Parts: sequence; structure tokens; C-alpha cells
Amino acid sequence: MKKIFILPVILTLALANTFAEPANAGFIDDCKAKVSQSRELKNARNEVKDLFVKQDEYTNNHELDKLSSIYAENFINADGFAKKIYFKLIKDTWETYPDIIYKTEIRDIRIDGVFATVQTYETALATTHEQSDTVDAYGELRSEANSIYYLKKFGSKWQIVAEQVLDEKSQLKYGDARFVKMDLTAPKIVNAGDEYTASLDIDLLDDESAIASIENQEIIHPIGKPKETFRNITGQNELERVFKANLKNINEYATASVGIAKTEPYDETHSKVYVTGIAFLMTRINVIPENKFIVIEDDKNAQETK
Repeated sequence: MKKIFILPVILTLALANTFAEPANAGFIDDCKAKVSQSRELKNARNEVKDLFVKQDEYTNNHELDKLSSIYAENFINADGFAKKIYFKLIKDTWETYPDIIYKTEIRDIRIDGVFATVQTYETALATTHEQSDTVDAYGELRSEANSIYYLKKFGSKWQIVAEQVLDEKSQLKYGDARFVKMDLTAPKIVNAGDEYTASLDIDLLDDESAIASIENQEIIHPIGKPKETFRNITGQNELERVFKANLKNINEYATASVGIAKTEPYDETHSKVYVTGIAFLMTRINVIPENKFIVIEDDKNAQETK
């Protein structure tokens, strides 16, 4: 009887130990896996951060080949420009603004296996290498953008494969325009074919006046020259224009050209007006293309009853 009793007890203990050991091992393995995954994720984030440090270093040192190495060959930018055109535009920018300084602030990094998305806030400051014929002064450029970069890891190397510009503004000012507060506003995103308003606000001094124009341009290469129609800035120092977004699946820029003038007495009956500054402003508008393949249920039912 004891043997019959003892055997089931031993069997029960054996079974208990059989299940207990793997359960404990499984828990340890899960912990190890989580630690390893956390370490890999941290390493990936650091690698991505290093890539953007290099991006600023290469751009500020005008090292085009090194900058090209962190972009994939099939890279495409937010406006549909392939890598070749994109880097031509970078080179042209460096030639126009030889002292340009870029700064990138990383706002967010998300890693998903061999893919990553990086949200950034970017600024650029520069002066032109040539003076303006109008005011005999060098221009000062200030630009800012919020963007999302899409990365992929090829082997042990991260590369940028695409970008999306959420919003972007630039101002190029010459002469006294540098000291005049002005802003060009437009919606960050519009539907293709919809109307939108671009507004220019200028904070003029009592002895200053201004003429300005606002246009819209499709972001293509080469970019076209705007058809400028200048108007006097009066009243609330504001100028507005209404545009219709294109139907070509192309993003747009709202652009403004501004001339700042001052008035001085010439004699008892005449005054002298002369241009003291000029400025060029640009604001991005992202155009959502029309999707002609979406069928609304009411329209579908109406078609079926015909």
C-alpha cells in the first residue's frame, strides 16, 4: 500500500517540477528578451540621433558627398523631387548663401524594426553673397520648418528615404526691411481646387510706407517667376489675396515681395521718397490631391436607381 501511495506522490512532485522549471525559465527568458529589446531600441535611437548630428555637420561644412551618403538612392522629398534634383537644389543654396548655418532639433523618434520616423524643427540663417541693386545691401535669410523624416536601416546603416514638410516659412530681407516686423500667413494644408487666403501683415513706422505683392507658385523645378502686381500698404498695414489651389497634385508656396520706403521733406512743398529696404517672404501650402476613386454611398445608391 505504501508503494502504491508513494508512487503517485512522487509522480505528482515530478510533474510539478517538470512544469515549474520551464515556467521559471520562461519568465527569465521573457525578461532577458525585454532587456535585449530595450537595449536594441536605445541603440537604434542613438544611431538615428547621430545621423542627424552628421546631417547638420555635413550641411554646415558643405560636404555634399558625405551628406549624400546618409540619403538612400531612391530618396524622394515632400514635393516629389528625386535625390539628384534635391541635391542640386542643396548645392545651389550653398552657392547663394555661402555662410548658411543649419540647426536641427529632434522633437520625436519612433522606431519600428528597420524603419524609423523622426520629427524635427529646423532653422537656417544666412546672408547673400551679393548685394541687392535696389538698396545696395546684403540680404539676410531666416528659414524655419517642421518636418518628418522617414528612415530605413540597410544592414548596419540608417539612411533617409523620404521626408514630409509639415510647415515651412522663409524670409529674405535687405536694408531697413531687416528691422521691420512682417509675416506672411496661409493655411498649412488645403484641398486641391479649394480657395485659400494668403495675408501679409507689416508693422510700419510713421515715416515708412510700403508696396507689396502676394502670389502663389507651384513647387516645381525649375520654379517659375511670379507675376508680381504691387499694391500700396495702407490702413491696417495688411494685404490679402485669395488663390485657388491647383488640381495637379503639386504643393504650393505663397510668396510676397515687399518694398519699404521712407519720406523726407525736400523743400517747403515737395518730399523725397526713397527705397530703404526690400523683402521676400515665402510660406508653404501642402495641397491634398483629389481622390477620384472614392464613392459616397448616397451617390452609389443614386447611380443604381437610374
